[in-house]
Amino acid sequence: MPTPDQTRIVADRARPRAMELWWALKPLTSVVRFMQSGAHPDDEHSGMLAALALRDGLNLSYACSTRGEGGQNDIGTESGPDLGALRTREMEQACDILGMRLYWHSQDPSDTINDFGFSKSGVETLGRWGHGRTLARFVQIVRTERPDILCPTFLDVPGQHGHHRAMTQAAHEVLQAAADPGFSSDLPPWQIKKLYLPAQSGAGQSYDDDEPPPPATLIIDGSGSDPMSGWSWNRIGQQSRAFHRSQGMGRWVASGDGANWPLHLAKTHLKCPDTVLWSGLPYGVGDLAEHPGTAPIADHLITAQNALNATIAAFPNFAKVADGAVTALHAIRAAMANCPAEVCSDIAHRLAAKEVQLGHVIRLALGVTARCRVAQTALRPGQHTALTVEIDPGAADKATVEYDLPDGWTIQGKHLHIADQATPTAPYPSFYDPAASRAPAMAVTVTKGTAKTAIRLPFESAPCILPSTTTWIDPDAVVINRSRPLPAIAVTLTDLHPDGATATLETPAGWHATTSAAKISVDPPALVEPGLYHLPVLMNGAAASTVRQIAHPHIQPTALSRPAQLRVGVLDAQVPDIRVGYVGAGNDRVGHWLTALGADLTDLTDADLTSDAALAQFDTIVIGIFAMRFRHSLFPAMPHLHEWTKAGGTLVTLYHRPWDNWDPDLVPPHRLEIGQPSLRWRVTDEAAEVRHLAPDHPVLTTPNTIRHQDWQGWVKERGLYFAKDWDPAYTPLIEMADPGEASHHGALLAADVGQGRHVHTSLILHHQMENLVPGAFRLMANLIARRT
Repeated sequence: MPTPDQTRIVADRARPRAMELWWALKPLTSVVRFMQSGAHPDDEHSGMLAALALRDGLNLSYACSTRGEGGQNDIGTESGPDLGALRTREMEQACDILGMRLYWHSQDPSDTINDFGFSKSGVETLGRWGHGRTLARFVQIVRTERPDILCPTFLDVPGQHGHHRAMTQAAHEVLQAAADPGFSSDLPPWQIKKLYLPAQSGAGQSYDDDEPPPPATLIIDGSGSDPMSGWSWNRIGQQSRAFHRSQGMGRWVASGDGANWPLHLAKTHLKCPDTVLWSGLPYGVGDLAEHPGTAPIADHLITAQNALNATIAAFPNFAKVADGAVTALHAIRAAMANCPAEVCSDIAHRLAAKEVQLGHVIRLALGVTARCRVAQTALRPGQHTALTVEIDPGAADKATVEYDLPDGWTIQGKHLHIADQATPTAPYPSFYDPAASRAPAMAVTVTKGTAKTAIRLPFESAPCILPSTTTWIDPDAVVINRSRPLPAIAVTLTDLHPDGATATLETPAGWHATTSAAKISVDPPALVEPGLYHLPVLMNGAAASTVRQIAHPHIQPTALSRPAQLRVGVLDAQVPDIRVGYVGAGNDRVGHWLTALGADLTDLTDADLTSDAALAQFDTIVIGIFAMRFRHSLFPAMPHLHEWTKAGGTLVTLYHRPWDNWDPDLVPPHRLEIGQPSLRWRVTDEAAEVRHLAPDHPVLTTPNTIRHQDWQGWVKERGLYFAKDWDPAYTPLIEMADPGEASHHGALLAADVGQGRHVHTSLILHHQMENLVPGAFRLMANLIARRT
């Protein structure tokens, strides 16, 4: 593990002052505001946005509907709202690279606008999000940001993700709604001037547009590269996308690999040929002098433009850059102070953006450094931590720092104190601006001659404030299998806050809990009924919270709290008397749940996979989700596992994607190809009818007879990346379909292999087991059974 100083050194080397200043200069060239809208973190067209921002100087923003909490997670076990909090931080880091402001439609984990799972319909999506709620939030975002151009990320066509389709439909609607004075809002109307659509298919690994894209009316040139770094626009885009690490994003782009981005002008309020993205719009500050009503400030605007040109041309002479920026700043402020009221709504926000941009240019050109970091990144109300501040005025006449702190935070000497009443850190902030950090932030005032400018900088490391009344409950979910002797449930409570609090577990009638220090033993009644039970944790008699702290090297830490409770699923499942080996990759807990169900299970090491003696101990081997990709020793070991299967073993492979190192000819014992894009090979309706194609097959009968009720109560969806083609040796066991679509037969397949069996399933059993769905446990017990 690198030390904190080593980590800081690597980060510092990645952002040298000369590059930072160069990129800070680029936004000075334009006053055009470009908004992209999408449904998820990582939907943004990063390469195109890099070119628009760092080549053309456009002012960027991204309006994102959901936090992506329904997605996969390639780097950890965060899921649901926890994953949403992680992806929020990832999106913020991605925005830092592009200098792009970020707005969220979804404002908290309980928001109806959420990533509820894959959808194939925009109408269905807006129905679940709330059509009115979605549009109202979009109007608020547009009226706040005031973009000139709006461009959604995908097309509203069949074959595309329903969330994407919903946001493209909303983009068309917000064009009119945001400009309508009758649309209820506390902000004045704003007319977006142009709406562009992508003029290329959104087909790929997940989607498959049924209709061709609209004709390109404009091409955003992707050739060339940034003259200072030498990086292509796509490579810079990938530097941004690489922060979407939980989604496996970030790919290497070779030098010279510059793709163009075709756009289709779907709607315009400008009467001129559309030859460049900003046709008909004022491009630079000087162009604002041609705007009707700006005659009283035209001289200031032209002076500012000339100074901006000189500032950019002076690079890399830092002193001349600073002098030019100071001159431009004076002219911008003069224009702002004298701006006629009748044109303020059209240009004041553009001038305010230039004031902020020039502040950053001046700080960087003068070499002003301000850093602030804390010793602890997780604190509770009433705690404090050491604070380290570094200030170097560089070539400035003066540089001072004040602190914008959340309520209840104070700095006393060299320590940051968190008051007892301080509010926990919000895991779902609704807005992010890389150029104007939210609290906690440093307000740095730089003085150079007659100019004084203030900019906001983030803490290098900011603490995450946790709730005051919390505990960590382990486990927080258990399964009781009534087919086996009923065990007492042993629960451990750790990290109790406040110190000395008395914790208890509230139990249903007939249940009994015994508390000893931080351990609680729970005894269900002998004749406990099947079902799902919730046992809340009380601290000093009041409901407590449990906190998931989310920390990864590529993001700022965050945390999400929820009611502290023990979930207990009670079910009936026969478990075969066999030995199971599990090959996991850290992306699921199926091994844990099989053990809880009563299976004799062992996690296999890399060495076990090619050891005849080790494999001979097991009747069944289960390969967990994505393990082919992340257990690097697994793919080479597959021939060995095939021989083990032929000798009588049962090999079970759980949900994999085609790019998870799944070779259809080499990974399974017989050929089995996984379908893509996923939209064509999935069933998103979690309540879709499931019909048994081979009702007498042992996988559906032994040791548990799988019935209609076993398919009830599922959450999110049935499954995805179903098999599309397979060797005749495989028997498809079930069929299912989304409404109005043809049935899929590739969700659950079984084949005899010599004396053994291979079972492959694309059902998301791991997700159902986490949600204590009884049928998933019963089916999983059947999958691991030996062939007889």
